[in-house]
Amino acid sequence: MLKLFNIFAVLINKNFDMNVKLKVLSAGVLFFTGQALMAQKTDTAKVSNIEEVVVVAYGTQKKETLVGSNTQISASQIADRPISNVLQAIDGASPGVKISTSTGQPGSSPSIQIRGIGSYNISTAPLYIVDGVIYTGSLNAINPDDISSMNILKDAASTSLYGSSAANGVVLITTKKGRRNSNTLNFGMSTGYVSRSIPEYDRVNAYQYYPLVWESIRNGRLTTGASTTVAAANAYASANLISDVLKTNVFNVADGVLVTDGVLNPNAALKYTDLDWQKALIKSGFRQNYDLNYSGGSDKTTYYASVGYTKETGYILKSDFERFNAKVAVDSQVKNWLKVGVNLTGTSSNGNNSVDGANNNSSYINPYSWTRTMGPIYSPYAHDPISNATLYDAAGNVIYDAGSNRGVSAAAGRNVIWETLLNRDISKNYYIISRSYAEIKFDKYLTLTTNVGYDIRNNKRNQYTNKLIGDAAPAGAAEISTFTEQTLTWNQLLNYKRSFGSHSFDVLVGHENYKYIYEYMDGYKQGQVADNNYDLTNFVTTTSLTSQTDNYRKEGAFGRFNYDFASKYILSASIRWDGSSRFAPDTRWNSFWSVGAGWRAKGENFLKNVNFVDELKIRGSYGEVGNDIANNYYLYKSNYALGYNNANEAGILFDLLADPLVTWEANRQYDAAIDFGFWNKRITGTAEYYKRNTDGLLFAKPLPVSAGVPGSTILQNLGNMYNQGYEFSLNVDVIRKSNFGWSINGNASTLKNRFTKLPDGQTEIINGTKKIMVDHSIYDYWLRQWYGVDAADGSPLFLVADAYANTTASDIRTVNGTLVTTNYAKAKYDYSGTAIPDLFGSFGTTVRFKNLSFSTMFTYQIGGKTYDSNYASLMSSYTQGGALSTDILNRWTTPGQITDVPALNSSTYTNSDVASTRWLVKSDFISWRQATISYNLNKDYIDQFGFTAFKLFLSGENLWSKTARKGLEPTQSFSGTTTNRYTPARIITIGLNVSF
Repeated sequence: MLKLFNIFAVLINKNFDMNVKLKVLSAGVLFFTGQALMAQKTDTAKVSNIEEVVVVAYGTQKKETLVGSNTQISASQIADRPISNVLQAIDGASPGVKISTSTGQPGSSPSIQIRGIGSYNISTAPLYIVDGVIYTGSLNAINPDDISSMNILKDAASTSLYGSSAANGVVLITTKKGRRNSNTLNFGMSTGYVSRSIPEYDRVNAYQYYPLVWESIRNGRLTTGASTTVAAANAYASANLISDVLKTNVFNVADGVLVTDGVLNPNAALKYTDLDWQKALIKSGFRQNYDLNYSGGSDKTTYYASVGYTKETGYILKSDFERFNAKVAVDSQVKNWLKVGVNLTGTSSNGNNSVDGANNNSSYINPYSWTRTMGPIYSPYAHDPISNATLYDAAGNVIYDAGSNRGVSAAAGRNVIWETLLNRDISKNYYIISRSYAEIKFDKYLTLTTNVGYDIRNNKRNQYTNKLIGDAAPAGAAEISTFTEQTLTWNQLLNYKRSFGSHSFDVLVGHENYKYIYEYMDGYKQGQVADNNYDLTNFVTTTSLTSQTDNYRKEGAFGRFNYDFASKYILSASIRWDGSSRFAPDTRWNSFWSVGAGWRAKGENFLKNVNFVDELKIRGSYGEVGNDIANNYYLYKSNYALGYNNANEAGILFDLLADPLVTWEANRQYDAAIDFGFWNKRITGTAEYYKRNTDGLLFAKPLPVSAGVPGSTILQNLGNMYNQGYEFSLNVDVIRKSNFGWSINGNASTLKNRFTKLPDGQTEIINGTKKIMVDHSIYDYWLRQWYGVDAADGSPLFLVADAYANTTASDIRTVNGTLVTTNYAKAKYDYSGTAIPDLFGSFGTTVRFKNLSFSTMFTYQIGGKTYDSNYASLMSSYTQGGALSTDILNRWTTPGQITDVPALNSSTYTNSDVASTRWLVKSDFISWRQATISYNLNKDYIDQFGFTAFKLFLSGENLWSKTARKGLEPTQSFSGTTTNRYTPARIITIGLNVSF
């Protein structure tokens, strides 16, 4: 491989000064009618008479007549990037779109919110449409190389035709098709490495650790009065540091003299140095990707066929993703009046799943937690008690330490590395994604199209928990779960397009049926019989065996009317009647609609001859869409739970009380924008304002315990909320010449979220670190108010709650004129900022010099706060074996000392460690999200080898970031909280693309 790239380097050097010939390939969604962009041999590249056509709901439309908010991501923006999930390309691509980054697990998907938070209790994710049909499967089943474009629909004018599922926005994904009279064979390959992108928090080493824990014990002894003198407390701490607290002495001196008067024994030397748990678990991963596609066609038929293979191993042991995919798309003009087509994708993927850190934050099997928080005095490996040498079994395998000599904060009796290696969690997925259509032209104005989409996903997950150590020891356990998802969509579209002079009409009426079936089965057994066999038949005792089937149906009738006069005055209206099986027959039908208008001032006489103005359009829209995406497919039905049997006697329990009047959450949306382009479109952009009002939010209304309702709640439409903000995007071609080009781009967004109504009788809802109230956002923090550290004695201080303001007690004092308390139970709670940033977005640049090009993108956030519980876990004032941040070295030790870290104290540490505003940190960040450098060999040269294009590239993802604190990951969640999760991966690849 290296030799091949050396040859390519020689070719680059030889051909760098040859004349440039540019070939611009367009496919699928964004295409141009009229005169094309031509590479000139003069100083500038000229653009003239271009009409951009973009994908919209159930069709395409000229961009200049759009009144909705529609952001397009082209194939060129996805090309060459080492991404396994197409949604990763959305990060930074559009204003108003907020991303919670995917984990480091290969193939994982980011979470997306479009224009704020659409709901409190049900889904806030957008609707995904693949080739015109609703798609519910994993997006990692779609090869990014097969994507022609993605469109993000953000307002009601763009989304209302999708009705009851469109409240959170819509993402349209269009895959590639063939082109008439153009046969092309393309091959692409890339390979590279995978590493950790977010650095670890700085933590103290073994030499620093023992004196710190000793100090906690000594101070605690003095505080309780158990030792009346410092000398006695010192002696107590020295005597109990190892035997009672840490259990392990990793130095070569006796336990009782390891730390004396707070100082590590100067003769102490480490008995062994393999104390880094992350080193054993974190390695460099590897990524390879191969794509081959062939496309073309005749006057009557076009075709596109592709195959692809992706293999990515994560930087955490036993995490990987492997995908095989194949696609074929054929479109044929059978008759002058009849066109048919089929689009079929098959994907097989499998991989080792790492532990989901978010859902297992403090679990003993969470490798990110325990390799981070493990004290620096414990080795994952067993050592000879005499020689201190690492122990190996008869087969030469290292023997792991089972953790019997660890403190209570260090997962005593467990070993996360050993368990990670012994346990298994493997998923296999098989997808068929199929689309077919028939298009009948009655005349040149009237067209009838029918589309059928059928998708099926089969998933099998095999989990094994070992019998040597951990949750299933000593028996061992296996769990196998399978599910099948099927969706069937059938729609009929009647479209009438006609122009009369300057008047243009586009009328669409349609009908659609949607069917979703989910079938699930899970079995769990214990008692492993034979080693290395993970089928359930190899286990003795059935602990659980269950299955479930869910059905969901939707039906809709819809229509759209578009009108423009000379592309100057634009009107659009749409409506959809939807019925959802989630709701009762009396409430399941509702209408969703939008109206929009636009004025292209550029078309007016007073601007026609203003040459520097290429585009100036004012547009606005208003409409209503819905949201019915909840975890429960039977929201209007009270449920009973099966499986509560008593031996052979059947058992059934009342499980859920439903309100038969429950219905959609309704989303009323306003949008106003101005689109502009100046100086031959060297400067283009959009400024936009939106407001989303969500009515009928589903809340769990409290019920009296005497009602006998499980959970003492009932889900009803009881709340209201709004999101509003501004969006800005700007693109500037600074230099536009045939042999040199430089462009810059950027976008910025704001977001304000507020509740305007809560359920009757509820003025507040506290949820973890947040409190919901009217006129506050969903992500406003409600926390104890941390004041700081008393310089006199190092005590942790909080503002006093109003209830204790006029009381006297030993734990209430006045510091610098402020009434404070050392007791967290008397601390004042108050609002303390929000996780929502003041501004977020991205910026980037593209530079092209002859055949060489470089593009890059940065994402950023200004404002907002993160509640960094990961950091808090490293700042305990009394750890019993857990790791400590280097910031603990700034703890209070001397009267008069000014610091923000309280004294270490085993007696009062709960006050120091408790949840409070102490753990809030700024969420500001800048991230070097993506960069690609590429070189195209001269066409004159590669022609002799039969190539039509030959490109080499180097590409990277998640290259660098700057945050308020090393180790912080502010994009981990929308809510601003952190968990011990698999942090995102940095991926750097080198590759080539060739065309024949």
